Amino acid sequence: KRVDYSGRSVIVVGPLLSLHQCGLPREIAIELFQTFVIRGLIRQDVASNTGIAKSKIREKEPIVWEILQKVMQGHPVLLNRAPTLHRLGIQAFQPILVEGRAICLHPLVCKGFNADFDGDQMAVHVPLSLEA
Repeated sequence: KRVDYSGRSVIVVGPLLSLHQCGLPREIAIELFQTFVIRGLIRQDVASNTGIAKSKIREKEPIVWEILQKVMQGHPVLLNRAPTLHRLGIQAFQPILVEGRAICLHPLVCKGFNADFDGDQMAVHVPLSLEA
């Protein structure tokens, strides 16, 4: 990948999601939010340094998923589908953890992206702060 805090995956339909939510696969989410999760593990005294925190993430311990859930609540993500021809081509969503390897999207938000569910891919970006 060319940019940190980003990823790319195929999109699939997520009709149970709200319009402001997107389903983010666990595998992608833990990679995108890794630095935030490491900070959370250290703050909660689960890990004493970044090395131990990274090993807990690698082992996929249950506390990691709890911290990831908390981190994701306060961090919207940006979804982008190339080519971005107008400003609706990139939009912010509240991420929700899902199983599988595909990004879930509500079908009614696809028009702005000019996307459908026949194999289209979308990029996901994590702004490092709410101001960004």
